[in-house]
Amino acid sequence: MDHLWSPWRLAYIVGERAVEGCVFCNALADGDEAALIVFRGQTCFVILNLYPYNNGHLMVVPNRHIGSLAVASAEELHELIELTRRAEVALTEAYAPQGMNMGINLGKPAGAGILEHLHVHVVPRWNGDTNFMTIVGQTRVLPEELPQSASRLRPIFQRLAADET
Repeated sequence: MDHLWSPWRLAYIVGERAVEGCVFCNALADGDEAALIVFRGQTCFVILNLYPYNNGHLMVVPNRHIGSLAVASAEELHELIELTRRAEVALTEAYAPQGMNMGINLGKPAGAGILEHLHVHVVPRWNGDTNFMTIVGQTRVLPEELPQSASRLRPIFQRLAADET
């Protein structure tokens, strides 16, 4: 029998992911490499999901600690959707997915894991990426480590930002 090891997920599985304060606010205070931030805008940033559904699973997050779209400024809303668009372009270039899921979960009943800080998920998808490992084993197989994903995506985001100025 072959074994598939993903020890980095153990903390998530056994619930040892308690963090003091807000994970997104903490990420802003950390360096981009350590926090897996791939791009910082004026009011929002793009970060890799530490517990991704697929390689390249990004989140677009306002810098300001807000919990809903209703309290976001016009500038934050504009950059939130602009960086979501750039995430689509960057992921398409870097991974050539066959589709994408994009979404915001507001509140626990809607599936929000981090309730207090608004964020948009951008998840690249491929035909057949939901297979027996996901359904029966409740395990995702990710062929690329998160720092490699960050290194792949950062230069694309930088180029896209430069192209738009």
